Amino acid sequence: MTLTKLPFAAALVAASITVPVQAGSSPPPAILPPELPWSGASEKLIAGKDDPWITPAEAAGFATTPRYADVRAWLEKLQAASPLIHLETFGRTGEGRDMIMVRAGKGAPGKPVVLVQAGIHSGEIDGKDAGLMLLRDIAMGGKDGLLDKVDLVFVPVLNIDGHERASAWNFLHVRGPAEKGTEGNARGINLNRDYAKVDAPETRAMIALLRRLDPVLYVDCHVSGGFDMQYDITFTYAGWGRYARHRATAQWLETRFGPNVTAALQKAGHVPTIYPSPIDTREPQRGIRQSPEGPRYSTGYGDFIGVPTVLVENHMLKPYRQRVLGTYVLLEAALKLAARDASEIDRAKAADRASRPDTLLTRWQPAKNPIDWVDGFKGVAFESYTSPASGRREQRWTGKSISFRMPVIGQEPVEIVTLPQAWLIPAAQTEVIDRLKVHGIAFEPIAAERERRIDRVRVLEAKAGRAHDGRVPVEARFQHETVTQVVPSGTLRVPADQPLGLLAAALLEPESQDSFLAWGFFPEVLSSRPGSEDFVTAPIADAFLARDASARAEFAAKLANEPAFAADADARIAWLFARMKRPIAGFQDYPILREM
Repeated sequence: MTLTKLPFAAALVAASITVPVQAGSSPPPAILPPELPWSGASEKLIAGKDDPWITPAEAAGFATTPRYADVRAWLEKLQAASPLIHLETFGRTGEGRDMIMVRAGKGAPGKPVVLVQAGIHSGEIDGKDAGLMLLRDIAMGGKDGLLDKVDLVFVPVLNIDGHERASAWNFLHVRGPAEKGTEGNARGINLNRDYAKVDAPETRAMIALLRRLDPVLYVDCHVSGGFDMQYDITFTYAGWGRYARHRATAQWLETRFGPNVTAALQKAGHVPTIYPSPIDTREPQRGIRQSPEGPRYSTGYGDFIGVPTVLVENHMLKPYRQRVLGTYVLLEAALKLAARDASEIDRAKAADRASRPDTLLTRWQPAKNPIDWVDGFKGVAFESYTSPASGRREQRWTGKSISFRMPVIGQEPVEIVTLPQAWLIPAAQTEVIDRLKVHGIAFEPIAAERERRIDRVRVLEAKAGRAHDGRVPVEARFQHETVTQVVPSGTLRVPADQPLGLLAAALLEPESQDSFLAWGFFPEVLSSRPGSEDFVTAPIADAFLARDASARAEFAAKLANEPAFAADADARIAWLFARMKRPIAGFQDYPILREM
């Protein structure tokens, strides 16, 4: 989900900070805004108190959600009672817990699969309890017809280690259940930022499952942050559809999934919309954002691999009962639609995977003017007060329904890179090669060394960013130079002409925001220049300045505009050495070559 300027409590969650809680300590005070009244036809989905297949959440009146052992035990009982339900382990978490999936099907081989996951952020757990209810009704409640043309594969909790760190102090902005898990896994890695770099075992297991199933539809269940509003069940797709990298699957999501699921939710009494990602939570009227996505996210990853992927973002302030019921309705509608449209979806996937884009959008910025408007946006009023704790004006949501005209803020391209024929990866870059294998990106070793025309990339002014999600990201400028050079045997060649060519580009193009370089996979680019004596380096730099007018002009401007740089002799020498034509082999070169 997108969290923008959340209040302190939610910011703790976003930063994956665990608030230490003493055993027996008091729960947080009840400070959430007033609930909006709601009732709907989906309430009929709740099992009666005497139903032997009532789920743990239903039995608790949706006040609590079961722990993982209880979920597994309940599913094992359902499996024993129904031939439609099959449990399977598909991985292990960082702390060694079994990752389980449920396959609901009638045993026919080769049927399309709808893959649903819950609890990638384990404090956003609506999908887990909705999925248990739906599985119960498929197995025991007469809804087995949902499986006539598709199978359902359900992952009840992806981030199990975080799920088992349940506390009333986690996800303070989310109304229920009483205790929730954490956003990050056992290492504090946000799994919904890990699809590109695949550092976590949970993400690796999910990508392996995606490759194995190749689903017709992939649904990732979350709960939103942001601001108060009347909508309860919201959902979206990579790039909000408009900015998707693969157009055929995006078209299906926009024209078929959105309208059908919206109609089902409205019929059941819910108030759905496309997820409104806020520009500024303190001033909702400033607008909602639509923008491209990278493959770090489940939705972005699905877009890059050509799998229709839906991000469900239930509204944080709606009661847990309401959110779970809405998720049930959405998942049931998704199964019905996928069954009807399976052939159409397959054609869309095939078209996307046959496409061979020759460029990749890597940077964008907000458009100057709104690209669209939402008339009658269903908001909630708030008032402001001065907080003694923060010393600033804070929001107090009133529970009063309002409507207003909401601008939609789109994006304009800033940087687009032209893709090479292939990327050439030195055999020593084992960490990167391992990730390519996980993703299923095709490559082959070069059998014999020979000269090739390549684009060599110099990394300029590289600096480490703020550490997050288990990595220290890198920011840099890049200088491209076309040369002919010998590429040694054993170098791995990754062709752009392949179904996952666009994903390869997002990972291997240095300018990409989700490139391995951006995620800090090449710390050598941050290394200091190999040492030598000053009486040697200074004259070399002097000679370079004397013969290179372009570098001389750029250097003069930098000296004039950056006093700290001008006063740092070592920085000045390093800057000049970085601009020389390969003064030291490999120093400050991006290790991956681009074959032209």
